[in-house]
Amino acid sequence: MGILNVTPDSFSDGGRYLASDHALRHAETMITEGADILDVGGESSRPAGPYGEGAAQVDVDEETRRTVPVITAIQERFDVPISIDTVKPEVARRALEAGADAVNDIEGFRNPDMLDVASSSRASIFTMHMKGTPRTMQRAPAYDDLVREVSNFLKVSAQRALEAGIPKDKIAIDPGLGFGKSYRDNYVLIRHLSAFTRLGHPVLIGPSRKTFVGFDSALPPQDRLEGSLAAAALCSSGGAQIIRAHDIQATRRAVFVADELRRSDVAAKNATS
Repeated sequence: MGILNVTPDSFSDGGRYLASDHALRHAETMITEGADILDVGGESSRPAGPYGEGAAQVDVDEETRRTVPVITAIQERFDVPISIDTVKPEVARRALEAGADAVNDIEGFRNPDMLDVASSSRASIFTMHMKGTPRTMQRAPAYDDLVREVSNFLKVSAQRALEAGIPKDKIAIDPGLGFGKSYRDNYVLIRHLSAFTRLGHPVLIGPSRKTFVGFDSALPPQDRLEGSLAAAALCSSGGAQIIRAHDIQATRRAVFVADELRRSDVAAKNATS
């Protein structure tokens, strides 16, 4: 999944693709490098931290202005699925009408109107766990049982989607790396991805350029490629089927090696059984 942020304040690439022509060129680059789906977002979820204040909230019309023209242009020029990264039902509706195929909601579809929009449009969904809000999520997040709490949230969220009429094969779940998680929590979630794959839905995961892959948080986002690739390979080995990434070509290559190792392990077990 290629990340296309048409925002001025995303933590890694804010402001780079605000102009539609820049966004389209980047979309083409990601498609050429092998992106299977593009995730278009018009509102940053960046928390307050060492790289600036928390992201500013935007209204429905501004988020629509940023995303819908880009979605329209992409679907007119390229044959690639598009997801809209939003928490607003009206933005989701407008994006789906413009040609988007899926809704990626970092709030886990807590707003029932989001499920209604996705269901009525027959869209796929990506439902994510986040503790708190983008402005509060990194203020010392704490859990009694991290893996169980995240897993239970995603199980309930997926069940609510099913009850809203969204088919099981159109629901993917995301444990939400970096969203209300401590530095160590992110590694624990990656280590225990099997808890999420057991829920019976494809697992989406997004380690790309996040603080926890920045070598004890010391590196700025643009220098976190190596850590991002290591995390992507581990996530793929752990069963994640969709990797949300900024650097598509490098990520595909890292994931390819991880997948080959997993296939070799399966082949070896079959040969000795």
